[in-house]
Amino acid sequence: MADKITAKELISQKNDFLVIDVRELDELDNGGIKDSIHMPLGLCIRNVKKNQIDNMKDKKICTYCGTGYRGNIAADELTKAGFYAVTLEGGYSNWT
Repeated sequence: MADKITAKELISQKNDFLVIDVRELDELDNGGIKDSIHMPLGLCIRNVKKNQIDNMKDKKICTYCGTGYRGNIAADELTKAGFYAVTLEGGYSNWT
């Protein structure tokens, strides 16, 4: 399980994080966190395994999805690969 950050904590620390939205494209119609990077979960995992986002290893990363499940998986995969990653507790539903 990845470490979690609350919406309130992320709001106060947003400038410290690179925020990655791991939802699918069709879910973006419901809104998103401003300035987040869209990288669906499957792509995120592939990018980690192929070392294609190693340039982000020096950043603090916060992942999120709709409810927290996929965001947690993404943050866990990133952490296992040596990234500093947390997930937004409860996902985007807690952000709004």
